[in-house]
Amino acid sequence: MRRVVGIVVVVWLVIGVLAAVQRGYFGSGQDVSCKTFGDTALTIVAGPLNYVGVNPKVQCKVPQPSS
Repeated sequence: MRRVVGIVVVVWLVIGVLAAVQRGYFGSGQDVSCKTFGDTALTIVAGPLNYVGVNPKVQCKVPQPSS
């Protein structure tokens, strides 16, 4: 049973990585921010749900450093 669950989780995450690649989250040469990292991570975790209309997005509010 553990082996089956492990295989399902790996396949789920691989499908999520494929969705992230199709959306252009990797290799775009842009700086990584909280939003881009969060969007990429959520897309990977959502896995196959990306192909049924789920489009996870993150809104980050990071405090600015004092000057």
